[in-house]
Amino acid sequence: MEVHVTMLLCVVLVPLVSVARAKVPAMVVFGDSSVDAGNNNYIETIARSNFQPYGRDFVGGKPTGRFSNGRIATDFLAEAFGIKPYVAPYLDPTHDISHFATGVTFASAATGYDNATSDVLSVIPLWKQLEYYKGYQKKLSVYLGESRAKETISKALHIISLGTNDFLENYYAIPGRASQFTPREYQNFLAGIAENFIHKLYGLGARKISLGGLPPMGCLPLERTTNFLGGKDCVPSYNNIALEFNAKLSKLTTRLNKDLPGIRLVFSNPYDVFLHIIKKPAQYGFQVTSMACCATGMFEMGYACSRASSFSCMDASKYVFWDSFHPTEKTNGIIAKYLLKNALAQFLH
Repeated sequence: MEVHVTMLLCVVLVPLVSVARAKVPAMVVFGDSSVDAGNNNYIETIARSNFQPYGRDFVGGKPTGRFSNGRIATDFLAEAFGIKPYVAPYLDPTHDISHFATGVTFASAATGYDNATSDVLSVIPLWKQLEYYKGYQKKLSVYLGESRAKETISKALHIISLGTNDFLENYYAIPGRASQFTPREYQNFLAGIAENFIHKLYGLGARKISLGGLPPMGCLPLERTTNFLGGKDCVPSYNNIALEFNAKLSKLTTRLNKDLPGIRLVFSNPYDVFLHIIKKPAQYGFQVTSMACCATGMFEMGYACSRASSFSCMDASKYVFWDSFHPTEKTNGIIAKYLLKNALAQFLH
């Protein structure tokens, strides 16, 4: 699929931003490292990125706990909706409900739909993120008043972004789930958790919800580096798993929109644009796709990235990936614009 997003969206975004804020007063985020803005800084886990060179292109050049050199996709989306330039992590003690009232992320790097995935590196499971959300709603009611808080929740855009770790850090990496489920059965298991989670959000008053799909996870530098038989190209089997799981989430979205009165559920699928960036990097101004900017760009993420940070690339904007698992700020921005145009634009009206 040919995707030409950069020029299109420069034109689309500008007139929309001014009308967006009243339509979406807040952004509420659940998920993994793709949308974790630093919650893992405040729990006991090695899955952190609160050190250099992470965040070197963020405001002030400070590492925040985002797994990128700068902003992540939800930061770009919050700005495009006219809300704020970045979404803060719920566990950050320097922020309070006055900040969180317009945007908050409960996400935790290395987590997944499956509780067993969050256990691997002792991070925040999805059920715990939901408990934080319930606490957040109570604080919001005190801060805004019950009526206005309910209205804010019903108009807020709730974003769900996770699933990659369930496959790459759990199912294919450690024994356990693979002995219980075939790949297809595991997809169904995860989709069932996603459905249940959306039902719970709906029961708590959420009406505008974005369900995120998986990226072409076989093209992550970590997977390409270890694909010796495939000449270090993308791993087709992992990409096929992502495509199959995305198809299930898309069908789930269609069904729940019929089953739940008043819900506006969209499937936000980054797969096509991400793969297009990887296959046609020059169209977006990228030079390197198979290796990441940080250190050697092959195996590093988290502390491994920091150990050899003196070898990190000079200009991250020429790289699709920041570390072996996560996109650069530039890539995040392109994907966010694509998702805004192709999935989330309806919430601007």
